[in-house]
Amino acid sequence: MSHYDDSIHEVCSDDHAASQEILADVKTALEERYPTVGALIDAGFIPYFDFFTGGSWSHWINPEFIGDQSMLDPEHPESILVDHTWWRPIGVMFMAITDGEAMDSPPAIYTNENGTEGACTPWHAHVGFPGRYAWWKYQKLYQDSAAFPCRTPWMMHVWIHSHPESIYAHAPPDDRGGPPAEPPGFETDADPNEEKFGPKHLPDAFRGRVEDLW
Repeated sequence: MSHYDDSIHEVCSDDHAASQEILADVKTALEERYPTVGALIDAGFIPYFDFFTGGSWSHWINPEFIGDQSMLDPEHPESILVDHTWWRPIGVMFMAITDGEAMDSPPAIYTNENGTEGACTPWHAHVGFPGRYAWWKYQKLYQDSAAFPCRTPWMMHVWIHSHPESIYAHAPPDDRGGPPAEPPGFETDADPNEEKFGPKHLPDAFRGRVEDLW
């Protein structure tokens, strides 16, 4: 993982008005539009490859939103981050892609008015083989592109639960809201308060489609 620059540590502040605004908008979007895994499925999100690795959280991506005309739009995020313990959306991941092309320079969240501390651009990319391979495979299926990338597009997390490092941090916070678990939002025999969310819980036809992808 490579940061775009050092601004996440040297410039960005959770207390800045722009950070508070984007955080509030993300919280509202997750509460009203994407409150459950079922809502993600209905909206066209699919689990990314990390959902199948047994971790405690995963990215869900929306091919319709990736590379569309919107940028930093909490109502149309390229990816939503899901906690597996509580079956809960816990943040979003924006991707710096426009018109299907990854941007070389992602947009700033804000620029300090005095100009002395620079701009808050808390973006990161993955340069290791697993991340590049997964992005290449996604592009082959959904964007008809076969070029193996040198890196993934620039990406930026926004976590809705309190984070000791930053709302933009790469890893999720330890506190992800606690019990009780969220309702699945789709038909399942599983009890979210008793079982960790995983591939076996997905609706059969949907699970088969995404397993074929990854």
